[in-house]
Amino acid sequence: MSKVLVTGGAGFIGSHVVDSLVSDGNDVFVIDNLSSGKKENMNKAALLYQYDIAGKELLSVMEKERPEFVFHLAAQIDVRKSVADPIEDAKINILGSINVMESARRCGVKKIIFASSGGAIYGDTKNIPTGEDEREYPISPYGCAKLSVERYLHYYHEVFNVPYIALRFANVYGPRQNNKGEAGVVAIFCTKVLQNEPPVIYGDGKQTRDFVYVGDIVRANVLAMKSKKCGAYNVGTGKESDINTLAKHIKNSLSYKNEFHHKDGRRGEQKRSCLSFDKIRKDLGWEPDISLDEGIKLTAEWFEKNI
Repeated sequence: MSKVLVTGGAGFIGSHVVDSLVSDGNDVFVIDNLSSGKKENMNKAALLYQYDIAGKELLSVMEKERPEFVFHLAAQIDVRKSVADPIEDAKINILGSINVMESARRCGVKKIIFASSGGAIYGDTKNIPTGEDEREYPISPYGCAKLSVERYLHYYHEVFNVPYIALRFANVYGPRQNNKGEAGVVAIFCTKVLQNEPPVIYGDGKQTRDFVYVGDIVRANVLAMKSKKCGAYNVGTGKESDINTLAKHIKNSLSYKNEFHHKDGRRGEQKRSCLSFDKIRKDLGWEPDISLDEGIKLTAEWFEKNI
């Protein structure tokens, strides 16, 4: 059993990670300011500290609890918000993350597992599926921040010997996903359908993404904690799915007969995004288990019960 901190542990992905860590017998505490996380997501066996990761309270809580491992999932996750206010995005996603790393260093943490972003870091690439050796050309402040944090993690490892793994997630979906904003297209589509409102597809719907189920993401996090490896790893399915195909899966799962609406595409949106998982399969033994069809059904069932 290990003492573990999960930042953002009341959020979508973080709460699922907490559930898995608790079920494995770990002693888990959470730091979350609940700006997007929800108390109802919290596992009752985990202790919640309602603080901001950029605040001075972080170090005092970590000195009190003395975690062996830190899962850093707290973030500003809306790409459009990062474009509208890059300074605020940097305060949360860069300065907040440095505060987590510095506190971890002072408390002698054994390893940091960081929730990075595959799609936002690489930008549009020629090589699909995209591997970790691809040059990173982020085209949003959000992507720039995620890449910056990876560079800081490398610094803390090289200079202070704080091991880390940065998991570059593809487009994660599943139960508890936030249906507000633009970060969760599956959640947004499910909610609109269940409210009998036509969901909106921006552009022709032929833009592709790599959709990976949250349960598979959780397994990658747990394997990263147990592994002695260090560095960045993609976590995706290696399969492209366009938005029109995603819409069909959701319509079928929720027996929705009406058509989705189309609006003009968004400026600067990536055309294709798909991640190779060869490296994480080789080094950590991870590969995706849940197909898009199965994952959409599980997600749709959850939203039917919770909308």
